[in-house]
Amino acid sequence: MRRSIACLIVAFLAVGASTATAQDTSYAAMQRRGQHAMGVDQYTSIHKFDSFADGGRIELQRDRDDSAGVAMIRAHIRAIAAAFKSGDFSTPAFVHMQMVPGTKVMASKRAVITYDVHDLPRGAELRIRTRDPEAVAAVHDFMAFQRGEHHASGKMEHPRS
Repeated sequence: MRRSIACLIVAFLAVGASTATAQDTSYAAMQRRGQHAMGVDQYTSIHKFDSFADGGRIELQRDRDDSAGVAMIRAHIRAIAAAFKSGDFSTPAFVHMQMVPGTKVMASKRAVITYDVHDLPRGAELRIRTRDPEAVAAVHDFMAFQRGEHHASGKMEHPRS
């Protein structure tokens, strides 16, 4: 009986370890794709994905002074803003190797969504705004997915009732 329990524990730990390894490998692969798409090391950059009552904000900054990295981030955020404005969400789809939640609605509602870029000391932010309730919900879905996938922080303010 003790041996059976011990075997079960070892088997459970092995499955857990392989699952953790697979998750670590998937995360590392996503980070590599992110570096390719953004031009900066994802492990030394800080992501924030905020949800606001009128949309959200993507913030990307270097974690230290790095003028070349800051320039890359600013260029990336501007390129993302232009792509999103035209309904093109292929970069997040590439980074995550799947259609990112919210992007289908964001693409179809692009005429009622604005994308504004602002430089930050070590990077940039993309502010996404809309008054359309369906588009706001899609932006929130997008931000929630990004927070989870990137293990990132962010505010989650929701519309007032």
